Amino acid sequence: MSLVAQFDMGKSMAEINLVEIEKYFGKNYVIRKLNLDINDGEFLVLLGPSGCGKTTTLRAIAGLEEIDSGDILIDGQPVQNLKASDRNIAFVFQLYALYPHLKAFDNIAFPLKATGRDNQTINQRVTEVAKVLGIESILDKKPSELSSGDMQRVAVGRAMVRRPKAILMDEPIGSLDAKLRENMRTELKRLHIEIEATTLYVTHDQVEAMSMADKVAIMEDGVLQQVGTPAEVYDKPANLFVAQFVGSPIMNILDCQIAADENCTQCILWDETQPLPLSKSLYHEIELKGVPLKQLALGIRPEAVRLAREAMDDYIKAEVHVIEPLGPFDIVDIKVDGQILRAKAASRYVEKPGESVWIQLDEQRTHFFDKNTGESLHIELKASS
Repeated sequence: MSLVAQFDMGKSMAEINLVEIEKYFGKNYVIRKLNLDINDGEFLVLLGPSGCGKTTTLRAIAGLEEIDSGDILIDGQPVQNLKASDRNIAFVFQLYALYPHLKAFDNIAFPLKATGRDNQTINQRVTEVAKVLGIESILDKKPSELSSGDMQRVAVGRAMVRRPKAILMDEPIGSLDAKLRENMRTELKRLHIEIEATTLYVTHDQVEAMSMADKVAIMEDGVLQQVGTPAEVYDKPANLFVAQFVGSPIMNILDCQIAADENCTQCILWDETQPLPLSKSLYHEIELKGVPLKQLALGIRPEAVRLAREAMDDYIKAEVHVIEPLGPFDIVDIKVDGQILRAKAASRYVEKPGESVWIQLDEQRTHFFDKNTGESLHIELKASS
């Protein structure tokens, strides 16, 4: 029997829409005209650095924070004036918040008991949730007897047992060790696939966001920067902030000037005597964007920096600065005209710091940004002929 058959969410999923949300804490403007749509059954991760407003947004949806203006819609109905208890939304906190004197069964059952459900319904729902989460064997134990991972599963079970319209999670695995976080990422994603509950998950960890989300919404300083699938925000960042916040190691960002040439576009990054040749059409495309040709930034991810150990046509000579062995691959810091460029290389491809290498940029994975605004020019290059 499938987990869906074992635990029927009762089609209580929901679409959530945030419309022009604003929130102040005194003079501190923490959510700035936020517009965000979370589709029915979607797993959306709200990603950003500490203090960017993501947890405040989550708490506003739950009814734990009041907003100053805007609308919070659940299934098309405004709920910003409803109490938290009337929104039919479950919240999973980072610090489990379990009752220490209650067994796991009673912790999970607490929301049902608080609303006066009968014992038969309580027993049935707790048993169903425990099967989905694989925690039937710990229902008779108190929190002090459980591992961190099991306590978090109990907290998730307590959220699920009510069969809410949506589940909100605030960095629920942030306090776990690295191995357990990896396991819980897989468990939470599996759980979402099985029960298809509308889920909004807050984290500052881009690995969690990229590995779990159907869509990622990235915030900075109370402003929504970009919404898209993990592939979209990685491959097509909307601006410099997203480009450097998503991805590890982060994207290389270099000051860039371009010039027209008879056969190509010359991209000057370091030394004017060693321009990189890129597609001839690039110069015209940037001109059409209306951005000053000397106010550009070039972005390139480490895996798009090509390395060679011998001189090759259209490659630039550089020097190995630092090597970080990471098992299946190495991260290599390369010094070019006094600047550092990070590249991803096969394990032990580069032997030691100080040796010479030659580099080329994969122009199909090269990004151009307006340095003044930080916005991407959204230019996609084809391989030069």
